[in-house]
Amino acid sequence: MSRASRPVRHATSGPADTAIDWLSSDRHGANVLTTARTLLALEAAIQKMLPSGLAQGCRVARMEDQRVTLAVPSAAYAARLRQLAPRTVAQLAGSGWNLTEIQVKVQAGLLQERIKVSQPKQSIPLDSNAVDAFRDLHDNLRPGPLADAIAKLVARHKQA
Repeated sequence: MSRASRPVRHATSGPADTAIDWLSSDRHGANVLTTARTLLALEAAIQKMLPSGLAQGCRVARMEDQRVTLAVPSAAYAARLRQLAPRTVAQLAGSGWNLTEIQVKVQAGLLQERIKVSQPKQSIPLDSNAVDAFRDLHDNLRPGPLADAIAKLVARHKQA
């Protein structure tokens, strides 16, 4: 193995090494790190130029030659982004990015990570006055689904 292709080892304090330190110590890793930083900087610049709703669903997928490929979660995002592409390219060029074209690709699962997980329901127990009021209401109702539901509510809060 030639010396140029081996990672450079730095004297370190041990487990405090980070992945970025490790990547930057190798020539190939440094190229990957530089590309990642460039793509993230371009994504940040594009997101500042786009309307906020569109920007949230837009990711830079690739940049080669003078073309940037943007990934979006749906055809609606893609259509809107294609409308804004000429203006966005002009703004990017004005900001110092050497780009002449925006290509848009739809990736359906792009927003899956942003789907909110439903929070567990939080119930506040009823105080004794409220339970008594529901009990009185139940006593004055005709038998049926509403009376059954109120009976369950009273029973549940009586236990709590």
